[in-house]
Amino acid sequence: MFRLWVRLFRDNHLLRDLVVEDDGLDSRTKKIRRAIDKACEEFDLPRPIWLKSTVEEFRTHDRCRFTRDAFIEDVEFDFMDIQVLSEGD
Repeated sequence: MFRLWVRLFRDNHLLRDLVVEDDGLDSRTKKIRRAIDKACEEFDLPRPIWLKSTVEEFRTHDRCRFTRDAFIEDVEFDFMDIQVLSEGD
């Protein structure tokens, strides 16, 4: 089962977190985007913008941060951290 951990931080303190699970047969990219959409819906946030540097960081480490600059609307945290916890059974 694919699992993505989404965390919100302000002043280096964890505000909220959520693990989104997906056992569908879609591609990894679709699972990641769907998990972020679910987390944003749960946290009542706009969707972040994937910058080239964010994509590269995620490809390299299976983890990345979306800072305030990645959101069109104002957000009440410093960054959103996403990390793949597992990709299979």
